[in-house]
Amino acid sequence: MPPKPKTENERQQLRTLIIDAARDLFVSRGVEAVTMREIAKRIGYSATSIYLHFADKEAVLRAICDTDFLALANALKDIMQIADPVERMIALGQGYAEFALSHPNHYRLMFMAARTPYDPAQLTLQQHSAEQDAYFQLKTVVSNVYAAARFRYDLQDVDLIAQTIWAGVHGVCSLQITMACDKWVNWSDISERLELMQAVLIRGLLREAL
Repeated sequence: MPPKPKTENERQQLRTLIIDAARDLFVSRGVEAVTMREIAKRIGYSATSIYLHFADKEAVLRAICDTDFLALANALKDIMQIADPVERMIALGQGYAEFALSHPNHYRLMFMAARTPYDPAQLTLQQHSAEQDAYFQLKTVVSNVYAAARFRYDLQDVDLIAQTIWAGVHGVCSLQITMACDKWVNWSDISERLELMQAVLIRGLLREAL
């Protein structure tokens, strides 16, 4: 069994090990089926060591959500600096998809698994702010496009627009993550599917074509 962490850096490293191991187990077996003892066994520690960091399995799951939702928002942060709001909106969708497809286990647990409802306002990480909430980022960009009078005249609900864009990108990503290996579908290249979905969606939302 590894030695007990003594420094703050060692404690943070163990915390990360616990989170990564739990994420993999939750995705592969389901949250309900996994025990704290199994998480500890996966990383070679005792269950007692796990309980020094997390009160229970729900606390582990919350820590995973804290970590992964902030990681997604941080991955999109530079995109928020793009000057043109429509280009920014398109780039945000692309960046979101890149994160999802590069971190499929993160994405499964964040958006494709049954769990306690997530509330960004309850994040425990000290560095959390509204700008690190991915939905806040999307809604901000959509609001910018709306303020620039780029959407169709009949589209007045910013939340509806943002959630429709989110649903489109999520649909492509979730199909890729869960069914890309299914041979009964002659899948087109994932980048082509994403590009076409966004092009069709954006074309339907804007007053004037790009």
